[in-house]
Amino acid sequence: MKVPRRKLPPALRRRRFTSSARRLLIRDIVELPDRIHPSYRETRNNDLLSLQWPSPPRNVLLVKKDCSQPATNALIEFAEHITSTYPSISLICEVPLAESLHDRVSVPIFTDLAASSPSVLYTKTDLVTTFGGDGTILHASSLFSATHSVSPILSFTMGTLGFLGEWKFTDYKRAFREVYMSGAPSERDAILEDRPKVPKPFEENAIPAVDPEPDWSAIRGKSLGPQRSARILLRNRLKVGIFSSTGERIPLTLSQKPPSSPPNTSIPDIHALNEVLIHRGADPHLTIIDVLVNKRFLTEAVADGMIISTPTGSTAYSLSSGGSIIHPLVSSLLLTPICPRSLSFRPLILPANVEIVLRLSEKNRGRSVEVSVDGMRRHGGLEVGGEVRVTGEEFDRNKEGWRGGVPCIMRGGQSGGDDGWVGGLNGLLKFNYPFGEER
Repeated sequence: MKVPRRKLPPALRRRRFTSSARRLLIRDIVELPDRIHPSYRETRNNDLLSLQWPSPPRNVLLVKKDCSQPATNALIEFAEHITSTYPSISLICEVPLAESLHDRVSVPIFTDLAASSPSVLYTKTDLVTTFGGDGTILHASSLFSATHSVSPILSFTMGTLGFLGEWKFTDYKRAFREVYMSGAPSERDAILEDRPKVPKPFEENAIPAVDPEPDWSAIRGKSLGPQRSARILLRNRLKVGIFSSTGERIPLTLSQKPPSSPPNTSIPDIHALNEVLIHRGADPHLTIIDVLVNKRFLTEAVADGMIISTPTGSTAYSLSSGGSIIHPLVSSLLLTPICPRSLSFRPLILPANVEIVLRLSEKNRGRSVEVSVDGMRRHGGLEVGGEVRVTGEEFDRNKEGWRGGVPCIMRGGQSGGDDGWVGGLNGLLKFNYPFGEER
């Protein structure tokens, strides 16, 4: 005899789901411990610096190329690997990326949930990892544009050119291991020390407690030894300020405001990794710009615009405008005119500690020109009589090593201090490549 099934009321037939578990995967970045500051020390027979962590990095900021599915897939694979292999790692993303990825990874993603408050990215981030091209690295650097201390950047080349990128994504396990273990004691020293264990990995649907002081004791067999630390190239930055004709500082409001500044406020200066640019924009007339070096008049430039770039930026817009190529270890500034009227106006290489002033002349036919910092255009431009004052960022050196600039993590195992720059010139920029021949 078949027993009829009892029908449940419609309200009970509908299975109720909750979104609380998913929302737990996005957490506020303020819950994370403050950033760990590594030191960068000189080594013998190598021009690159040695990365030394006082304790293992905990908070990793992930930045990827927009609208790139390969970069997204690579980021997810990387995130799953480091959080499972190094359990003390916490992941940080910008808000849009966190919202799109939080349900595709098995661990919480931390972000700045208070959109109206000052960003705390640079106070919480130990390490930055980028998935993309040179533009992705520039964006990651811009997140630290208002601070003197930039977190080390580990970059995986997944863009169009990748001149600044160092690592292929296929080497991501080795790359992160080198960075994570840089500064770790030898296994013998670790055994002799009595250290607490690293907390267990995140459990499903659980809110992990953030361990304030993880160590290397649980990562056995991965120590590189004191002679094989990760190598750092400190890239120079520009320090940029904009002033009115009366000498009053003007807020440097960009089309995408640096996240380190609170809304409706201005920041005194901004740092640029590539260049600062003055350009005529849509105005049909050439710009007339007075150029001063250390408060002394140099020349009156009549051109489409002027570029002040770092050695890193010398292979970008400046190179397209006829500027020289400068090695990133040469502390200098490059002044390059854009399509000047005079054929004798050549690019100049100046010491990094000089101040270059670009003043829009009263003779200029247009009332304003455009100002861009690392490709981000300033709202309002620069009015007649206004000035853009640029100098190189100062580097500090103390007993713990060097401070300042953008520390980029280079591939290890290169002899003679090779930073990959020569290979980039030949392989990517095709330096002095002969026409009609193949190499």
